[in-house]
Amino acid sequence: VSLSLPLSLSLCLCLSLGLCLCLPASLCLSSHMFECVNQAAVHEELEDETRRLCDVRPFLPVLRLVTRNCGRAERLLDSKIGVLIGKGLHELDALQAQEVKDFRAKMLRVSEARMQFYHAMTWSEWLQACFSPHALFETTPGSFLNNQDIASLISPGNPFLNPFQSAEETSLRVSPAFTPTEVMEQGLKKWLTTHGPEDDSRQGPYVLRVSQRLEFLCGDHPLIQYKYIKECIQAREPPHLTLVLTSTIRTMFEKEISAIGAVVSRKSSNPPVPLPPKRRAPTVSLCVQVRAGLFHGTELLCKPAVSSESSGRSEHAWSDGTLEFDIVASDLPRMTRLCFAVYAIMDKVKKQKSTKNTHSNKKPCPPPAWVNTMVFDYKGQLKTGDVILHSWSSFPDELEEMLNPIGTIQTNPYTENATELHVHFQEYSSQPIVFPPFDKVQGRGGKKFHIELKEIMERDPLSQLCENEKDLIWTLRHDCHLKFPQSLPKLLLSVKWSKHEDMAQLQALLQIWPRLSPRDALELLDFNYPDQYVREYAVRCLREMSDEELSQYLLQLVQVLRYEPYYDCALTRFLLERAQANRKIGHFLFWHLRSEIHMPAVSIQFALILEAYCRGSIPHIEVLKKQVEALSKLKSVNELIKLGTIKTARSKTKEAMLTKEAMMTCLRQSGYSETLSDLNSPLNPSIQLSGINVERCRYMDSKMKPLWIVYHNKLLRGDSLGIIFKNGDDLRQDMLTLQILRLMDLLWKENSLDLRIVPYGCLATGDRAGLIEVVSSADTIANIQLTSSNVAAAAAFNKDALLNWLKEKNSGDALDRAIEEFTLSCAGYCVATYVLGIGDRHSDNIMVRSTGQLFHIDFGHILGNFKSKFGIKRERVPFILTHDFIHVIQQGKTGNTEKFGSFRQYCEDAYLILRKNGNLFITLFALMLTAGLPELTSVKDIQYLKDSLALGKTDEEALKQFRQKFDEALRESWTTKVNWMAHNVAKDNRS
Repeated sequence: VSLSLPLSLSLCLCLSLGLCLCLPASLCLSSHMFECVNQAAVHEELEDETRRLCDVRPFLPVLRLVTRNCGRAERLLDSKIGVLIGKGLHELDALQAQEVKDFRAKMLRVSEARMQFYHAMTWSEWLQACFSPHALFETTPGSFLNNQDIASLISPGNPFLNPFQSAEETSLRVSPAFTPTEVMEQGLKKWLTTHGPEDDSRQGPYVLRVSQRLEFLCGDHPLIQYKYIKECIQAREPPHLTLVLTSTIRTMFEKEISAIGAVVSRKSSNPPVPLPPKRRAPTVSLCVQVRAGLFHGTELLCKPAVSSESSGRSEHAWSDGTLEFDIVASDLPRMTRLCFAVYAIMDKVKKQKSTKNTHSNKKPCPPPAWVNTMVFDYKGQLKTGDVILHSWSSFPDELEEMLNPIGTIQTNPYTENATELHVHFQEYSSQPIVFPPFDKVQGRGGKKFHIELKEIMERDPLSQLCENEKDLIWTLRHDCHLKFPQSLPKLLLSVKWSKHEDMAQLQALLQIWPRLSPRDALELLDFNYPDQYVREYAVRCLREMSDEELSQYLLQLVQVLRYEPYYDCALTRFLLERAQANRKIGHFLFWHLRSEIHMPAVSIQFALILEAYCRGSIPHIEVLKKQVEALSKLKSVNELIKLGTIKTARSKTKEAMLTKEAMMTCLRQSGYSETLSDLNSPLNPSIQLSGINVERCRYMDSKMKPLWIVYHNKLLRGDSLGIIFKNGDDLRQDMLTLQILRLMDLLWKENSLDLRIVPYGCLATGDRAGLIEVVSSADTIANIQLTSSNVAAAAAFNKDALLNWLKEKNSGDALDRAIEEFTLSCAGYCVATYVLGIGDRHSDNIMVRSTGQLFHIDFGHILGNFKSKFGIKRERVPFILTHDFIHVIQQGKTGNTEKFGSFRQYCEDAYLILRKNGNLFITLFALMLTAGLPELTSVKDIQYLKDSLALGKTDEEALKQFRQKFDEALRESWTTKVNWMAHNVAKDNRS
C-alpha cells in the first residue's frame, strides 16, 4: 500500500520527510493504528490520529502498523494519558508486579466513582468546584479588616464592572455588605442608563467573574468575604469584575460533561518489543562482599550482617551465603527495610622503608551498588522465596555502615547495566506470615510519673536526643500525651522499634493522641517516621487543611511520596482525593509529579499516581495536554536558538539579529502559533493565554538562552503577560525558595504585618526545564543605576538614582505610597534573605516595581552558600541594605530618623515572627532532602536556618544577634556597592 503524507519537522523550516510505512496488503483501518519509537526511545502507540507528526517526533521516520486490542474509546484515552504523563501506559501494563496491578485496579474503581459523581453535578456546583474553590477567605488572627480599609477601597468609582467583556467599564459605589447579585443588579442598572437596553444576545442571567482570570464569585455572600476582594484591599487596588452570561457557563459545563463518556474496563495490551541487549564491557576479576542491615527509618535495628568474600569476573555466589540478624522475627516493625550494599575488597599494600618487607591488608571500597527492599510486602505478608533485586550505582557519602536506608525501595528499572542481586528469603511456615492488624497487637501499659519535660520538648527538630533523654521520654509517654501533645515526633524517636511490646504500646497510645495542627503534623511524614500507623495519623491531621493551605505545602507532600514504601498508602489517596475535588490543586499536583517522571527511582510510582489522577479528572486531560504540547514547542524554539548561537561565528550584534529573526519566524508558523495559543497558564491555571505577541518576544543573553514570551490575556483585553521559559536550568530550588517566601508573607499577614512581598510564579515542568512569571512594570537596580549615569563604574555610587526613578513613575500621594511600599518590602526581603542565607545578590538580582515594591529574583545560592572568587567571599554582609535604599526610606532627607526607625522596627518584628515558626521552616526544608537540590543535600545544610533564627536562644538574645547583623549590613554596605560597580562594568562591556 502506498500512502502520500505531507509532513514538517518540528523546526522553523518546513522540510519534506521520507517516511517508511510497514503495512499489510489488506487491512481494516478502524481496527489498526500506528506505533513508533519516540524521542525517549520508548514505543508509543499513536491512537490519537489528530496529532501531527511534528508533535509526535518519532526517533526515526518509521511507523509500524499494529492491531488494536480493545475498544477505540478506551485506547484513545490510554494514548492521551500516556502522552500527557510522559510514560506510555503499555509500560505499566507490561509490569508483572502484583502490587502495580492491584493499585491500578483500585484506583480505576475510585476514578469511575469520581466521574459518576462529577457527571451528576449541576452547572452551578461544577462552577463552584472548578473555578471558585478558594473564593471565600478564612478569617485568621490578624486578617480582620477595619472599616477604614473597607472605606478606602469601596468608595465612589470602585469597583469597576466590565459588562459582557466589552471594551468599556463602569464604576460602582457599593457597600461591603453587598452580595454579588446586588452588585450585578446595580451594575446592569447603571449600564442600561448610560448605554440603553441590551440586545437579545446579552440578556441574563449572569455570574460575576474576576476580570483578568478564570475565577468566579459564586454564592450570595457579602463582598468582603471573597478572597479576591480581600487581595484588592491589601494591595489598595480597585477590584475589576466582569459579567458573564450563564448560558456561556452552561456551554463550558456541557462540553466537559460530554468529555467524560463511559469509562471502559481496561484490557491489558501487548508489551512493547524489547530493544536488543547492549554489549557489556569486558569485566575484571573482583573480590566482592555483601553487607545487609535492617532499618526502621534511619534507626539500625540490629548489627548488620556481612557475607564472606567471593571472587569472580561477572558472577558471584556464596556457598555459605546465609545472612543472619540478631533480632527475633516477631520484633520486626511493619515498615522494616532490608538494605544491601555490594562492594569490592581491594588489597592495600603498605611499603616499609626496606623494600624487602611488605604486608597487605584488605580495605573495602565505596559500594558500587546498593538496593533496598521491604521485609513485609504491601499486603503485610513476610516475604519468602526467591527475589531478584536490580541495584543502583550512585551512592551518597557518609552513610552509616555503608548502607543507604533513606534510598528508594524500588529496584533499578534499567536492568541491563545494573548489578543483579539474587536473594532467597527463608520460609518459616507453609502458610503466609502476616503482620497482625492493630486490634490484635497486645502490650502492657507503663507507669506514669510527673517530671517536667518542657526543656526537651521545646527543642527544634534538628536537636539530637541522647539515650537517657529517649528513655525518659518513653517512661513519661503518658505525660507527653496529656501535657505535650505536640511532642509526638520526639516520642516516636524514643521508641525502641525492635521491641514488639514497646511498638504495641505506642500504637495503642496513638489511637487516643490529640489531633495535631496540620503544620505540626507535616514533620511526621519525614523519613524518620516510617511506621504505617504514624503516617496514617499524620494524614488524618492533614485533612483539617483548607485547600489553600494544602496548596502552600503541596511541594513537600509530593516529595515525601518518595518515603512511602507501597503505592497504595494514605498519603497518595489523600492527595488524589483533594486534587480531583479541586482543579487548581490537581493542576499543581500534576506538574510536580510530571516534572520528575524522568527520575528512575520514582518513575513508576509517579506514573501510577498521574494515571489515577487523569482517570478521575477526564475533562482536565485536554487542558493539561495543551500545556504539555506548548512547552514542547518552546523547547524546540530554545534548542534552535542554542544551535544558531553556537554555529554562528559572526559579530554578537549580527548574530543576535539573525537568531531573533529565526525565532520570530518559527513562532509565526501555524504549527507553533496554534499550539502556543488558547491555553491555561501552567504558572496559574486561572489565567487564560490567548496568543503570543511575537514582536515583543525575545531570548535572553545568558548561557541557556531563556525565552522571554509575551502573551495576550484572553480574559482581559489589552492586558499582556510575560513568561520566561528555561531549558537547561533546574528551577526546583527557586521554586522552593519562592514557596518559603510565600509562607513568610502569610505568617506576617497572620500577625497583621503586610510587608508587600512579591513571590512571583515559578514552576518546574520537566528535566531541567520550567517557567518563571515576569513581574510587570519592574526593572533591575542595575538598569535603574545605569540609565542615570553615563559611566558604568560611577552608577553604583549614585544614591539619588533609585529615588529619582520612583519620582519619575509617581507623583504626589502616589509617591508617598510608593516610598511606603519600598520601605515595607525592603524590610521583608532584608529579613527573608538573611534567614534563608540567599547569596549572589548583585544589582541584576534585585528589582523594583514602579509602584515601589522591591523584590529579589534568582535563588541559585541559598542556606549560606555564598559565591567566592580566588577563595575570597564576594558577599561580606548578612543582607543587602545600601545607602541608596536608606535614602529612599528616608524620603531623600538625611535626618529623617523617624522613617528609618519605623523601617528597623518592621525588620525586628518580622524576624521575631519567623522565629516563632522556626520548627516549621526546618521541617519544610528537611522534607526536601531527597529532592536532589544542589544546595540541600544533608541535615548540615539546614543547620544554617537554626543559626540564622537563633533557635535555642531567648527572644532577647535572638534580637540582640539580629541587631548586630543589621548594623553590620549597614556598616559594610560599601562592599556591596563595590561588587555592584564591578557587575555594572562587566555588564556594560558585554553590551
